[in-house]
Amino acid sequence: MKRLVPGFLLACLLSLPGTALAQRGQGWSILGADSLGTGNTVFSGQVGWPGLTLGLLHGGSSNVDVGGKFTFNWGREGAVDFVDPGVKLQLWLRVMLAKTNKVSLALTFQPGPIIYFEDFYRRYGGGADFGMALPVSLTAGFPVGSALMLNAGIDIPFHVYFGEDIGAVVPILFGGGVEYFLNSQMNVNFSLKMGPSVYTRLDNSYFTMEALAGIAYRF
Repeated sequence: MKRLVPGFLLACLLSLPGTALAQRGQGWSILGADSLGTGNTVFSGQVGWPGLTLGLLHGGSSNVDVGGKFTFNWGREGAVDFVDPGVKLQLWLRVMLAKTNKVSLALTFQPGPIIYFEDFYRRYGGGADFGMALPVSLTAGFPVGSALMLNAGIDIPFHVYFGEDIGAVVPILFGGGVEYFLNSQMNVNFSLKMGPSVYTRLDNSYFTMEALAGIAYRF
């Protein structure tokens, strides 16, 4: 009898993708891979480390979302050793590559200019570092019933500074997130990613982390 119980539970889990998972949350995602759908628009906001991000994403087609992001950071691109304020303005492009009842897969590209104010708190009028962010990420989304969406993936938020000794920075971050849908229009979410950032000209790497909580509203 004891051996039959694990087998019965396994059979129930295997049957889950065809029932609860098939509902795919509320049919859209802001952190994962499900597109918004043609004509739908979502406002999102997240705060934590390394800063505050506000975004607007619009469903251009059934598989492609396009929008923009504004970010104010108090940590330089997530590197925990560099507490410098800065801002970013980014294009937000997401392409859903594949979708089944069990999983969806998307590629996201978010290019845009960046500026950080080095040693701002220690010396007023401190130097500014200008650059360009060219981040790319691959994300897999996993629906868990109608109210919950999980995601996992790899981010490479590559960025480069112009005219400075810093040069190019190549972070490699692994992690994921969760979205809980309060209703068909709104969710609360959390994402956590971490890994090394390789500074090419400094010949060194630094621990980098992104831990952000927020909301998303579809209208």
